[in-house]
Amino acid sequence: MLTLTFLGVGSAFAKRNLHSNALVEAWTRGPQAQTKPDDTLLIDFGGTGPTALYQLKQKSGFTYLDRDGDINYPALRRLFITHLHADHIAGLEELASRNMHHFIDPHTRRGFRPKITSSPKVLDSLWQHSLGGGLSALPNHVATLADYFDVAAVHPRGQGSPDSFRLLDRYEFAPVPTDHIRIFAPFDWPSFGLLITDRSSGDSVLYSGDTRFNRDWSEGLMRPAKLIFHDVQLTDADDCVHALLSELRILPETIRSKMWLYHYGDQWDDPAYAFVADDFAGFVQPQTRYTLFA
Repeated sequence: MLTLTFLGVGSAFAKRNLHSNALVEAWTRGPQAQTKPDDTLLIDFGGTGPTALYQLKQKSGFTYLDRDGDINYPALRRLFITHLHADHIAGLEELASRNMHHFIDPHTRRGFRPKITSSPKVLDSLWQHSLGGGLSALPNHVATLADYFDVAAVHPRGQGSPDSFRLLDRYEFAPVPTDHIRIFAPFDWPSFGLLITDRSSGDSVLYSGDTRFNRDWSEGLMRPAKLIFHDVQLTDADDCVHALLSELRILPETIRSKMWLYHYGDQWDDPAYAFVADDFAGFVQPQTRYTLFA
């Protein structure tokens, strides 16, 4: 079984629903039969990530995330970083620092190092332009990303190897380039979603990450997918860097009916958006487990 729980579902500037980061849990039997999953993957960890995890660990079924009232960071074994905006990476400094200094193996005397995965460009920039400023200085040592994480680069299909990674060998995660921020042209700033495939059944789930509306996805990725989790901006705007709700509404009903919307603004519960429950699978609810594959 593979499950997905959004720590938060809000946009970068939302205040009511925290940042849109997600916890993937891989189970051999499932949460009804196990006290903790066999493997875990965080998709991004933004500025509100620590607060969201602190809330989540108090909920039934997530107590494995608690260690003596604190966040049990070593329970989060893997991370995938979609891109470098603060609502997707700003919680990583706390996670890395806590793992290194507070969760020390008594035998090796080393802190816990989760596996971090993304494209080479994202991983290089993550350290050089974001984490290195606060984490590189250690007593008698200038640190690198590898001091805090087991670094594993992954490439989009056709751009190098490896082009995917797996949980429990059964569940495959392949990065999908997204057209999020354009410096000069589409796709010239690295940003990714994930295509998640159950290798046992062949079923797939699409996690959009942050992206502008992409018509080409409708046939190639969306139509065959079992479920779709797609970012959305509720209000129209020129040159928007997220898919507009008005754009997603033009997709066929067969696609919209299995599409859950996340990364939405604080006005989602305005009556003006009541139609979302009929036109789509709905708005993703924060800190609620969704079953991807049974």
